[in-house]
Amino acid sequence: MAWSLIHAGWMHYILAIVNAHDWTMRYVTTFSTEIFSFLNSIIYFHKAVQELQRAHAALSFAAFLYAIIGAIGTMLVAIFLSTAESWKPLLHRYVRIGLAEYAAAISIVIFIGMPHIGELASLDRETLQVSSHAFRPSSPDRSLFFVQFWHLPVTWIFAAIIPGLIITILFFFDHEVSSIICTIDRYGTRKPGGFAWDIALLGTTTALCGILGIPPANGLLPQAPLHSESLLHTEKEEVRVVVGDEEKIEVREVRRVYEQRWSPFLHAGAILVFISPPFQLILGLTPTSVLAGLFLFMGEQSLSVNPILYRFFYLLTPPSELPELPKAVKNYQSVHVYTIVQIVMTVVIFIVTLTKAAPAFPVIIIALVPIRLLVMNRIWNKETLRFVDAWACRDGTPEDDEDKMAAAPDDSASSPDIHQHEKLVAA
Repeated sequence: MAWSLIHAGWMHYILAIVNAHDWTMRYVTTFSTEIFSFLNSIIYFHKAVQELQRAHAALSFAAFLYAIIGAIGTMLVAIFLSTAESWKPLLHRYVRIGLAEYAAAISIVIFIGMPHIGELASLDRETLQVSSHAFRPSSPDRSLFFVQFWHLPVTWIFAAIIPGLIITILFFFDHEVSSIICTIDRYGTRKPGGFAWDIALLGTTTALCGILGIPPANGLLPQAPLHSESLLHTEKEEVRVVVGDEEKIEVREVRRVYEQRWSPFLHAGAILVFISPPFQLILGLTPTSVLAGLFLFMGEQSLSVNPILYRFFYLLTPPSELPELPKAVKNYQSVHVYTIVQIVMTVVIFIVTLTKAAPAFPVIIIALVPIRLLVMNRIWNKETLRFVDAWACRDGTPEDDEDKMAAAPDDSASSPDIHQHEKLVAA
């Protein structure tokens, strides 16, 4: 495993050096990113169920029932507190912001302390395992932090390139989709993402995790969208509007993200503190049911902003109550089929992750990109695809690009004056 992560590290460096984001993600549409995000939500919920299954096997029935209460309670309190900004005029504005941004942390603290109150203190409980008071590997079989990876035969070192490549594909796509989701239009971000630098940093941490013999620092569960949600705020923006021959300035309220590096830096610092003694013992007080509740909350937050969910609700809505479609889209039938295909593909990929073929699931997700561009445009008409899908990293849709390419010969025949006029209008 160490060599697989070391190989993944230098592969990340190559992707960063060639700036792979520009020539890979430009072909990705929201069809694939929505499926990947939906898959993450399902995996969050599945991880929560697994934690409760372990609790059922290890605890008495009364303690297991409380574990369920603790998991659901952690999720519900976190969801409730995350809406604190809408409680106006209750409490001070900064108090509401604090409650909303640290909803999950507050809920976790509450349900860590809950089992120590009253009769609940007599119940048996299963908590997170921590090593000891000393700063050493948690595995009793290891005395050194560093894995002696140099003792592996050369043939196995080269064989580790294959799983290293699979890990690289997973991490790259995971990071890129996560970055795309947390910088979509609804967040109103202005600064471009440092994709190449992020991939280089990810490669470094991946290789270090391999050398230390610990699970890699990044994986299937992107958390960046949750961070963006917590940083949303409303600000006023002046917009120039041309009405006839007059130009007016309107003041509009827009939702934007506080773009800064402090909060992720502080989060990373807090993680480092709490995995080190003596603060590591605090983690040992955390019931696994609370961890299950955190997974439920993260799954709910991820699912709540996924367009697949809203289009699934359209399937359950009477046709007379559905929003009006653009004139070019005749009816909702094609939209419903598109949604069902996304849901089925997500379920299929999730089932694959539960089998021995699980390491190959990133390849399936990547295969969705050419399927969308080469196959789906033969099944759905352009206007439907233009309505439900778009480029993930740039403006427009694949269908817009096709129309531009088809119109290119006509444009070349137009005079230079017309081109100059179009540029001035665009400016």
